[in-house]
Amino acid sequence: MADFGYARYGEDDEDQDDDEFDPQFRFGSRDGLIFLVDCTKDMFDCDEDDEESHFQVCIRCVQTCMQNKIIGSDKDFMGVVFFGTEKSENPTDFKHIYIYQNLDQPGAPRILELEELQEKGYKKFGAKYGHSDAFSLSEALWTCASMFSNCAQKINYKRVMLFTNNDDPHAGNAQYQRQAKTKASDLHETGIDLELMHMQKPGERFDVSKFYKDLLYTDDDELTELPDPAERLEELLTRVRSKDHKKRALRRVPFSLGNGLDFSVGVYNLVRSCPKPSAVKLSRDTNEELKSHAKTYLEDTGEVLMPQDLKKAQTYGNRRICFENDEVTEIRRFGPSGLALMGFKPRSSIKKHHHVKPASFIYPDESTYAGSMTVFTALLRKCLDRDVVPICKYIPGKNNPPKFVALMPQEEEVDEHKVQTIPPGFHVIFLPFADDFRKVPAEDCPRATTEQIDKAKDVIKKLQFKFSSESFDNPVLQNHWRNIEALALDRDAPDELVDYTKPNDEKMRKRAGQTIEDFKDLVFPEDYVPGAKRKATPSESAAAKAAKLATAMVDLDIKKEAQAGRLGKLTVAVLKEFIKKEKIPSSGTKKADLIDAISAHYGVE
Repeated sequence: MADFGYARYGEDDEDQDDDEFDPQFRFGSRDGLIFLVDCTKDMFDCDEDDEESHFQVCIRCVQTCMQNKIIGSDKDFMGVVFFGTEKSENPTDFKHIYIYQNLDQPGAPRILELEELQEKGYKKFGAKYGHSDAFSLSEALWTCASMFSNCAQKINYKRVMLFTNNDDPHAGNAQYQRQAKTKASDLHETGIDLELMHMQKPGERFDVSKFYKDLLYTDDDELTELPDPAERLEELLTRVRSKDHKKRALRRVPFSLGNGLDFSVGVYNLVRSCPKPSAVKLSRDTNEELKSHAKTYLEDTGEVLMPQDLKKAQTYGNRRICFENDEVTEIRRFGPSGLALMGFKPRSSIKKHHHVKPASFIYPDESTYAGSMTVFTALLRKCLDRDVVPICKYIPGKNNPPKFVALMPQEEEVDEHKVQTIPPGFHVIFLPFADDFRKVPAEDCPRATTEQIDKAKDVIKKLQFKFSSESFDNPVLQNHWRNIEALALDRDAPDELVDYTKPNDEKMRKRAGQTIEDFKDLVFPEDYVPGAKRKATPSESAAAKAAKLATAMVDLDIKKEAQAGRLGKLTVAVLKEFIKKEKIPSSGTKKADLIDAISAHYGVE
């Protein structure tokens, strides 16, 4: 079985149990990225056909990455270092190395600073910072490593992204070349990844084999050439307004096949609803973040109650039954957490519309039980061969209720380059209990004719398209982030939002306009206008209403109705007319007031 591409991909959900949470990724989940930008004179040269220099493109990439990171993962750290400048500023006093932005969380002031540099500041860059070819790339990498090591926060994944258009910066200087290769090797050993964002000069090819191949690749690497720089830059310049979910297992649980045969699996969430970030309460005067404290008071005396003073109760048969906290905890437990095999069912017996909650995904976990991969692979292979689905009892955590789940097997798929596109494993489909089903009352509805059904089929055929949820961003979230960004960066208006969830009426009319009109002619009456409001029926004249009221009161004995308690069934108009006729005093014009006045008139309580 090949390596699982999403092997730490998951996210907390509502039934998360702290005791069952995988501690492997509880801490150190903060990432760090340093942009190392070449500032030699060649980076500022601009062709007649080019509107931007390579340096401007680099700064725009850095700015876009920071804007994406603020939304995706604002806890991560980012920094910007220039090399090849005449001016120097770094803790080690290396020449021609300038730390433009220290390693810290991205924020609006940093983005505005980069925006100013990219749009106007680059013109004065030479006068303010200068240019020099006497830099040492080894010292630039040393500065980046020192920034990571001196960071007060623990950083899990460290990267240095190097922007340059010079494929041989130390040509003719063997000592500088050797030092750079040694330092790059040191970065690799300390867990710092070095990525090259190479930019090609007009009419020239960036030859990675001259210098950078030894910095980026080890002897075991199979890669021999870099990706197309245009694609990499386009990827960096693309705005992505979405949360960056940390890749981790939701939990790791045992899987019991019976008779003492157990192995371990990791549970992952591949899909979950992404909400807007919750609002933070601030002080009106100082804008400082507020903390909320809740206290429970005794209603009669106002005494503050502590958690140990509280009990939980359930009313049963007009009797309140109280439980101690440890009793409530014991009631909630149905056994140890894990999956227990109940049996197998044909895949066709699983109803897709029995959707209780989003499915999870399981993959073997060798860290808990050695040999889990072998047992898991054998189970998956047999289920695929026989087209069956294991039915299991699943207890996610020790304080969670049991659930029945169906494990839908999924075979591994790879592309033409033998790269995994779909991982092997089981999708955990949560099944409903008998109590979860609802019965819909059957109604006698009109039936469509054969001609109407055939025309509806034609409409469906013409309006078919390839749908993938991954192609559509949530417009609510996109609008939220655009407005927040506009306020933070002091924009006049947020970036334009294109809502792709709205139907393309023009394209639909082009593809199926006449067919839709034919379907409407078959189904709707001639005078029907879709979307138009129904016309209200004309109101009756005053004379007609008076005649109708007089007819209603001809054989009506109000006294008998009051004694029988049926005044509530009469209309307000009838009650008002009787009070007016009998000159009965009333305290109001509402129906309840009229009924009380008539009841008091006849002495009915």
